[in-house]
Amino acid sequence: MSLKVKKFQKKIENFICEHCGKRVKGSGYTDHCPKCLWSKHLDINPGDRKAKCQGMMEPKELEIKGKNYFIHYLCLKCGYRYKVKSVPFDNFKELIKLTKNY
Repeated sequence: MSLKVKKFQKKIENFICEHCGKRVKGSGYTDHCPKCLWSKHLDINPGDRKAKCQGMMEPKELEIKGKNYFIHYLCLKCGYRYKVKSVPFDNFKELIKLTKNY
């Protein structure tokens, strides 16, 4: 018998963005700064906080699929690439800047 491993772990954490300094109130799904869109390489699976890298994740590109926006990230320390769905309170001007590569 195999055990199912839960891939997502909800973590409600407030943080100060290490890129722009904004105080961010976490919702349990918050994984990037809504002001500058930067993130931090903390997880192997969402919410597990098991990544040893801890590098800053730069938003590089915006992918548009239907009505959803996906932010593509690049870890500046280890090169890990990740994408995450944008949320309604993300800074729209910063999202638009990412479309230059689209």
